[in-house]
Amino acid sequence: MRRSRGPWLALGLFILLAVAHTWPLASAPGRLGRNFQADTQLNAWTMAWVAHQVVHDPLHLFDANIFYPERHTLAFSEHLFVQSMMGAPVRWAGGSPILVYNLIFIAGMALTGWAMAVVIHRWTASWTAGVLSGSLIAFNALTLTRFPHIQMQHLEFLPFALLALDELLMTPRLKHAVQLALWFVLQSLTSLYFLVFTSIVLCVSAAARPEDWRGPRVRQVLPMAGAAALLSAVVLSPFLLPYLQARGEQEMFVRTLDQIGRFSASWVNYLATGGTFHIRTWSAPFWVRGGGDGLFPGVVGLAMTIVAMATGVAFADKRARMALVFGVVCFCLSFGPAFPLYKILYTAFPAMAAVRGAARFGHMVLAAVAILAGFGFVALQRRLPRAWALPVGLVLVLVANLEALRAPIDYGRDQEFHGIPKIFETLNTPAPDVVAIFPFYGPQELFKNARYMMVSTVFWKPMLNGYSGYMPVRYIEHTQNLGGFPDERSIAYLREIGVTKVLVDSRNMPEPALMRLPLTPALSLVDSDGNLHIFELKR
Repeated sequence: MRRSRGPWLALGLFILLAVAHTWPLASAPGRLGRNFQADTQLNAWTMAWVAHQVVHDPLHLFDANIFYPERHTLAFSEHLFVQSMMGAPVRWAGGSPILVYNLIFIAGMALTGWAMAVVIHRWTASWTAGVLSGSLIAFNALTLTRFPHIQMQHLEFLPFALLALDELLMTPRLKHAVQLALWFVLQSLTSLYFLVFTSIVLCVSAAARPEDWRGPRVRQVLPMAGAAALLSAVVLSPFLLPYLQARGEQEMFVRTLDQIGRFSASWVNYLATGGTFHIRTWSAPFWVRGGGDGLFPGVVGLAMTIVAMATGVAFADKRARMALVFGVVCFCLSFGPAFPLYKILYTAFPAMAAVRGAARFGHMVLAAVAILAGFGFVALQRRLPRAWALPVGLVLVLVANLEALRAPIDYGRDQEFHGIPKIFETLNTPAPDVVAIFPFYGPQELFKNARYMMVSTVFWKPMLNGYSGYMPVRYIEHTQNLGGFPDERSIAYLREIGVTKVLVDSRNMPEPALMRLPLTPALSLVDSDGNLHIFELKR
């Protein structure tokens, strides 16, 4: 490919591959998907909230409309700022939260694969190696089985961060420090997990190249690395401060080592994959035992990594060595506290306390394999007859994609999204209402509130209901006082806390409670569609 056309052709290819791997999602992105899984709804709501709030009241971005009257409720989970901004134009144009979610889901895979292809081409001068590496990082056992977790699809800035680090180590200049900070910040704004993982990956990658910063060079490299770190900290601080505030208010986000241990990887996870071919032939038992967390890198990825190591390129080439070292480190960390040094890092690096699922360090292992596979292919290519090089490369790319392939995916008719009922638009008024939606689910069924969050995207009123990565203690108080709704105690509590509108989803309410609603003088019916009843709570 000519230099000017290569990146664009690669982008087009990865868009097609992303569509193919998620098919038939692209045929109806506003309807299909894992739309009624609570985490999908949480993340779709998050992206819709950020797109809404960033133009209406950006200074209160983290004061989301859930778990009223708590503050900083967006910080109870990932803020997904980058994904939200990517999808914001579609949302502002009237697209549903589900449409935005699915488009950005596909885009994440395409951009991640493309970014890796561009960087590997830059390092090896081979587009075939780039496409192979891009396929391995974008379409693998993890990304293709995590549809409700849009964070996992957006690793597109890590390759550019590694490229910027390489250039800074080679030529310590301010522009390279700024570029490193830019890519690190963007990757960090896709996920708090990636903030932690990318920090570790970059530090370990730099440590893997001591010849570039030891001795006299330290006076050149260290100030530029410090400038990148300082600039990153300044830009990220408005996004991190609300998490610190929420942690102080809620005593949250500190994961104990025991909790982390329950969500750590085992050897089984590295043998698990949801790829159709593998799971039908040998991987199904590992997939079940691994709880659906697949980290198998694929036969092609493993084979080309072995080639990179056997030929010595994984040790001799500085860039390949970075991947080898951070891959080994993250592999060890994915086992959580079972790895003896995890506790030391947990103590020395406070941000590690925000990582519940240590198994997700395996994502960085898959990234390392993708990079090493590109270098391995180039090493193999040099040992093949020229006429064989391209066909072998194309076969490897094809097999790598076929290994991961799960399409066509059955998204399930019960998961189809058909829009938000029009009646909810009744609440889209300037009035400063506070909403409570019933049934009001207890802590064990908190996930059922995610559907309430989805419908709130048409009115954005503060509401007592909510679902996130953290449940505030006051929510338990709500459930204790609202369990007998619509009795006198619950009505008095709703008034006391400031609720003005009560929504009742009659299909899911107990019949005795429904029969008492017309007999409750404090509730005045505003609107109904036969199922949903909207009441005004009289003072």
